[in-house]
Amino acid sequence: MGFISGMIIGLIIGIGLIIAFARYGTIRSKRRTDLAKTIAAFARMTVEDSRKLLPPKFYPSWVVFTRRQKLTWFNSQLEKIWPYVNEAASDLIRSNVEPILEQYKPVILSSLTFSKLTLGTVAPQFTGISIVEEDSGSNGVTMELEMQWDGNPNIVLDIKTRVGVVLPVQVKNIGFTGVFRLILKPLVDEFPGFGAVCFSLREKRDLDFTLKVIGGDLSSLPGVSDAIEETIRDAIEDSITWPVRKVIPILPGDYSNLELKPVGTLDVKLVQAKDLANKDLIGKSDPFAVLFVRPLRDRTKTSKTINNQLNPVWNEHFEFTIEDSSTQHLTIRIFDDEGIQAAQLIGCAQVPLKDLEPGKVKVVWLKLVKDLEVRRDNKYRGEVHLELLYCPIGDDRNSFKNPFDPDFSLTTFEKTLKSGAEEAHAENLSRSSSLRKRSNVIVRGVLSVTVISAEDLPVVDLMGKADPYVVLNLKKSEKKLKTRVVNESLNPVWNQTFDIVVEDGLHEMLILEVWDHDTFGKVISLCFASV
Repeated sequence: MGFISGMIIGLIIGIGLIIAFARYGTIRSKRRTDLAKTIAAFARMTVEDSRKLLPPKFYPSWVVFTRRQKLTWFNSQLEKIWPYVNEAASDLIRSNVEPILEQYKPVILSSLTFSKLTLGTVAPQFTGISIVEEDSGSNGVTMELEMQWDGNPNIVLDIKTRVGVVLPVQVKNIGFTGVFRLILKPLVDEFPGFGAVCFSLREKRDLDFTLKVIGGDLSSLPGVSDAIEETIRDAIEDSITWPVRKVIPILPGDYSNLELKPVGTLDVKLVQAKDLANKDLIGKSDPFAVLFVRPLRDRTKTSKTINNQLNPVWNEHFEFTIEDSSTQHLTIRIFDDEGIQAAQLIGCAQVPLKDLEPGKVKVVWLKLVKDLEVRRDNKYRGEVHLELLYCPIGDDRNSFKNPFDPDFSLTTFEKTLKSGAEEAHAENLSRSSSLRKRSNVIVRGVLSVTVISAEDLPVVDLMGKADPYVVLNLKKSEKKLKTRVVNESLNPVWNQTFDIVVEDGLHEMLILEVWDHDTFGKVISLCFASV
């Protein structure tokens, strides 16, 4: 009897322990799930979320909410050692920059050298530092440092012009803001832990300075001030601006792989632009394009000028060398040619090369803006049409799926013309099919019309003369263009060329009207031509 009761009590206790253990396991599992959800919620928190939970007065002084960390401690130490840094940096700048100034000196100067070079007593201020995240196989550390410098340097350039005039020019009031990139690479197991240091100006946000002739006025020599300023900016751009970098070996070794090298080529087809803003008070703009990846004089490409046209068609091909496809951009600027005066900027646009798939043609229409640095620009200035192809070095261009093939040299705009011409040729083989196809085929193209002159125009003025001009009218698209007015002539000479985009060349008609420019406007002559 006691045995049976003991067994029953044991079973009850065992079942109770099992139920308790299972219940505890369920509670523990729920706690873990809730903790995981809480950790995930914290991981998704933004800076604004954390500020809502905890007021700023409760944060310790070392908490910073920006990606770039402050460098107050570094600036305080830099001020102490700046006199020694100034002396070393001045010698380094003189030896490295002077040959580049000589390389870029304008033709009006015979020599351009430093007679004095010290960086002054004001140390630059580093306003932030960040670590650039790279892939695990990079074997290096990359840092970016924001720098601001309003210095008082003593820099004097001795310039000698071609006519024998020698001028000491002082560079004053330097103001600079930018981001420097510092690369410690490769990482090694010897002190100090890296083999070499690379540095470069990753981003040049602002650079201002003034030039003054010691004991004279630089404005007395027209063009010299602008030429020297352009030379200084080109030298900075070519000598230190990313992807250019300076490599300083720390440990013995071969660091040629850190030097600047081409990684690919960029083919650019400048096709056309449309609806450009008009910069001329009389007539229309005369647009041309300037394209570059690095804004150096010998690596900047310029298109031809299309006169009196707000919808220019260029169909020009350019090629650029690429050193870093992940950070470089293609920049295009459209100008209005003003003849002997400085060209006016119509608008500009930019394409990041990282957006291009290697070996695949990308067709883009880019909206033009006034300034690439300004985020918001609501004014419409027109659009530009480009075709882009990035080819990495070492890849076979012919192996790509669509490198402008089968007609590599043609843009899509030109291919439209070619296909239309081929269809027109096929129509001649069969007159019956020609009549059938002619009503369906649309051939787009550019019609170039040169209005040269007119002879023996009728007299329409009381004084026995006329003030003729020509109106070119496309009947279907209703486009109109006008020549200039030739006053008091019955045998006018215009010699004006117009490039007209024709949307349907097979069904368009060009009408030329010669008008007399007076109060009432009289038609002198008419001429019809099928496009």
